[in-house]
This record gives sequence, C-alpha cells and structure tokens, in this order.
Amino acid sequence: MSIWSSIIGATAGGAILGGPIGAIIGAVAGHYIGRKISDGAGVATDQITFTIGVIALSAKMAKADGHVSREEINAFRQAFQVPEGEMKNVARVFNLAKQEATGFEPYARQLAKLFQDRPAMLEELLCILFHIARADNIIHPAEIIFLEKVSGIFGFDAAEFARIRAENLGPDKADPYSILGVLRTATDKEIKTAYRKLIKEHHPDLLASQGLPQEFIAGATEKLAVINVAYDHIEKERGMK
Repeated sequence: MSIWSSIIGATAGGAILGGPIGAIIGAVAGHYIGRKISDGAGVATDQITFTIGVIALSAKMAKADGHVSREEINAFRQAFQVPEGEMKNVARVFNLAKQEATGFEPYARQLAKLFQDRPAMLEELLCILFHIARADNIIHPAEIIFLEKVSGIFGFDAAEFARIRAENLGPDKADPYSILGVLRTATDKEIKTAYRKLIKEHHPDLLASQGLPQEFIAGATEKLAVINVAYDHIEKERGMK
C-alpha cells in the first residue's frame, strides 16, 4: 500500500497522533472512509507523520515565499512521486496547512520530537524542502530564512545547516569540502572519516528502516550521489588513495 493510501485510510489518525499534524490528518480523513491507524502501527505511523509534516511545511514555506510557482508544484509532485489520481488529496492537505493560522513552528517541533533519535530523517525532510524551494531555479531569501529556522528547531547548528545547504546546491555550485562538512585544512583521514559517516547515516536502506516512505527514497539516493561526487573531487584534488 502506498503512503497516499495509508494517509487517506487514517480516519482516526488525528486523535492518535495528536498535535497539528494529527489535526490535519483528522481533517483530511473526515472526507473518506478507511481504516484506523492502531497504536502499534509503528513505522507506518511515522511514515504518515513524516509525509504530512513535509506537505504542511511545504505549504508554510510557500506562504513565506509569497507565491507558489508552477515549477514548485511540479517539483512537489516529483519529490513525492504523487500519482495523478492522488494529487487532489495532497492538495487538500497542502491547502489546509496553508490556510490555518498556526505558524510553521508547531509542525517543526512535533517532527523534531518524533524523530529526535533519527536526525538523518529530519535532515532528509530538510532536503526535500530545499528541493521544492529551488524548483524555480532560485532559492529566495525568505525561503532560506524559513529553512534555517526549521533546521534550528530540528536541532541542527549553523555548521550543520551550512553543510545541508551546500549539499542541496550540488557539487557544481558548492564547495565539495562544505558538502562533507569539513574544512580545507582537514587531514585526509578526517575527510575520509566525515565521508564514511555521511554515507553510513544517509544510506537509503538505513533511512527506509527508520521510517522514510518508499516514495522519498529517490531523493535520498540523489543526496548520496552528491556526497560521493564531492568526495571524488576532493580525492582527485589531493591525490588521495
């Protein structure tokens, strides 16, 4: 079953999940007849919460930017791998989050609490938001401010946010050392250690085991490719073996 079917089936999800994300699930599910998410749903519940959280934060980011471009909508569909027949359901979640008066902070705090022991999941969520923000070929200052604030709520410091931002600019636009989160003065050993740590923590298989929905795996694979290219650049530059 896809994550989209799971969301639509979560008719009692709002009461179980709680918080602003649970409220949105409850509001959306009120339009459908489906099955209840049990307390023992485990990863399934995490996947639904992650997905609703991304949609809600995307909606809040759109408000920060001031408009939603066609490119951003297309990027949204691409990032989520949303089937044409399910776009109206995603749009319902998006519009609910965009229209309600609550700011983005409660959503970010709820996600931070849920995934506090899985920081790679929170980083992946930030990367999805970056993907949507840069869809129109420019990340607006308001979007950067928004992303930085979300990053802070997620528990990432300034250096970690700089690394995540560099990763999402890609190896052609960002310093490969910044992508790995190391200084140019770092030793070869330090660079290798940083690289291996990133590869291990952000491997798609590991993220899937932590609750990343299958619909988001392509983005995680792309992130891994960026890290690999950055390391290759440094390896060739230094003549590392």
